[in-house]
Amino acid sequence: MNWNDVLNYSQNNPAPDQKIQKTDAEWKAQLTPEQYRVTRQHGTERAFTGEYCEAHSAGIYACVCCGTELFDSTVKFESGTGWPSFTEPVKDNVIQYKLDSSWGMQRVEVLCNVCEAHLGHVFPDGPKPSGLRFCINSASLKKIDNGEKESVDNALETATMGGGCFWCIEAILDEFKGVKSVTSGYAGGEKDNPTYQQVCGGHTGHAEVVQVEFDPTQISYSDLVKLFLIMHNPTTLNRQGADVGTQYRSVIFYHSDAQQEQAEAVIKELQPYFDKPIVTELSPLPAFFPAEAHHQDYYKSDPSKAYCQSVISPKLAKLRENFKDYLKKQPA
Repeated sequence: MNWNDVLNYSQNNPAPDQKIQKTDAEWKAQLTPEQYRVTRQHGTERAFTGEYCEAHSAGIYACVCCGTELFDSTVKFESGTGWPSFTEPVKDNVIQYKLDSSWGMQRVEVLCNVCEAHLGHVFPDGPKPSGLRFCINSASLKKIDNGEKESVDNALETATMGGGCFWCIEAILDEFKGVKSVTSGYAGGEKDNPTYQQVCGGHTGHAEVVQVEFDPTQISYSDLVKLFLIMHNPTTLNRQGADVGTQYRSVIFYHSDAQQEQAEAVIKELQPYFDKPIVTELSPLPAFFPAEAHHQDYYKSDPSKAYCQSVISPKLAKLRENFKDYLKKQPA
């Protein structure tokens, strides 16, 4: 990678592996005031004050907002500028480049290509072979040491899928061993940051989905897909029970080619067990938008609600009876 590549990318950025978008309020709740000022308001920390300015231990520098790995410590160098400096990112498509004409000069701003967090700027005055200097704010980074990185890499993967109302899918998938978190949200539509009312109206093209963080050493992606397909009806097009519309379609948004191949293999394996064709949509993950706060942990917050009692509780009873080996704990 060189300066010409940077200028070309500033006109046509490579597509990221995924996109993560949150509301301003959600970013404020997640970040410290300084992290929010730098990453979401395009701020700059004072020179020589950042946590990683003098850091030298081995590891990976990831986006503080979304955790995307950005820079390896092996390409970090002392630039004398007062900010952490790197010669290149870990992959071309983790960085987004934008021409910046502020402060009376022509610069190239760099952002996380997954969540669009402001990171800093890149300049053509770095060491060989790239000749680049990625001048990055410490507040936009979180460092993962080598041992920790190996643990994190082995521990967490992400899956995104939907099959009817996300309240039900969230409650089901949250029962399984290895599932660390389940976030209800929207994906696959045309509007950024849609509301629940807009999605339910069926006019945005989004599906109600859940995004699952899981430990593949405890539950494989294939098993997660199998359980997902078994616990809803993947043969009904754009509906689950009384819920009708494209927003309730059965869908798997894969995060990688490997996930796509595994999902296709699982569908092929399970098809003989269904009387009708499986119509589950398989698509690459577009932007994922978390649903409003009151939709998260809907069942856990109050299982006595009418929908929980009539729809979710019976499915959980079936789950606990037939899939005990997959549960986080044996039901009493």
